Amino acid sequence: MRRSLPDMTAPDSILSEAQAAVVARAAQAIREHGPACEAAQDVTPPAAQALSESGYTRLTLPEARGGLGATLTQFAGAQRTLGEAGAGLALVLAMHGHVTGAAFQGRTLPEPLLEALALASVRGELLNALASEPELGSPSRGGLPRTRAEADGTGFESGGWRVTGRKTWSTGSRALTWALVTAATPDGQVGRYFVNLRGPGVRTEATWVDALALRGSGSHDVVFEGAPARLHAPPAPAHPASSAWFWAAVAGTYLGVGFAALHALRAYAHERTPTALGAPIATLPRVQEQVGRIGAELLAAHTFLLHATRAWDEQPGPGAVPLIGAAKAICTNAAVTATDLAVRTAGGAALTAGLPLEQLLRDARAGLTHPPGDDSAFTAYGAALLRGDIPA
Repeated sequence: MRRSLPDMTAPDSILSEAQAAVVARAAQAIREHGPACEAAQDVTPPAAQALSESGYTRLTLPEARGGLGATLTQFAGAQRTLGEAGAGLALVLAMHGHVTGAAFQGRTLPEPLLEALALASVRGELLNALASEPELGSPSRGGLPRTRAEADGTGFESGGWRVTGRKTWSTGSRALTWALVTAATPDGQVGRYFVNLRGPGVRTEATWVDALALRGSGSHDVVFEGAPARLHAPPAPAHPASSAWFWAAVAGTYLGVGFAALHALRAYAHERTPTALGAPIATLPRVQEQVGRIGAELLAAHTFLLHATRAWDEQPGPGAVPLIGAAKAICTNAAVTATDLAVRTAGGAALTAGLPLEQLLRDARAGLTHPPGDDSAFTAYGAALLRGDIPA
């Protein structure tokens, strides 16, 4: 009797029972509603409700605040599971998880705003940080946002603000209840403002239509026209936790896309039996070679990601950030390689809706667009190696 080796890459092995339960519910919600969201090119109301009710919004919230206290390693593993289920909706939950995890670990927000995030997470209300703009692009490259915040009173200690501007790539836009909106005051100070996206002065424009990838993510533009914001975070230096949690979320999600392609190809290789061959194509050395290449690439990326996130969990701080940036680059590129080789190996059938490979190929490409880019990720990692900050 043939005995299989245990799956040492299984994300569930690093989760607590309570964490694994919400991850399983979220993955099921993604599998159930993902196709409808892809067809609608938006997050449908039933999908938004299912994501909310899964309990995943509590995953990275500290236990003292009513959450499940996931570490960065656990969060990255959870996102890999969700990425396998479907990248579009997985990213909606990734955005909530990274904002919450970074805010509480890094104490990057004032206490009233942290409390608001905690209450929203416990209630299952989805949120995201909205920073990108049409002219600004990604704020990771620097620049002053065009979105403006006008104080109801004076200064950052006033009682309220009005936010006006436009944010792009707003993942999950119509499913969100709250957003941390990056905006500049008239004197050029940049802060973040907690806006109720279901309140006055907020509308969504359906700009994420016929996109190459992540069609079900609802990453439309959100327009603010004097939207009220009672809570805000004043200007502050960037904190390494913000990068660590975002990059790990992206790395885990797209690594999941790569593993989904591997699983789909393996299943197809056992099912496809050409008449000329008289046996499944899984018996062909060329197919075995390609599956081996994909598996090795994904396992290497998974191992590097675990190494990077565990380094952060053991000693969170700037020293671990280059590792996580490199892990993001390695995981997203591994997903691109895996989906490309899977499509090449499956042949023409991969281009049809009968296999998930064409969607996985498109979705994997989106991973390359998230910061950090390959150039900055590997430059930072190489500089750290050259300084001796990270053991080679």
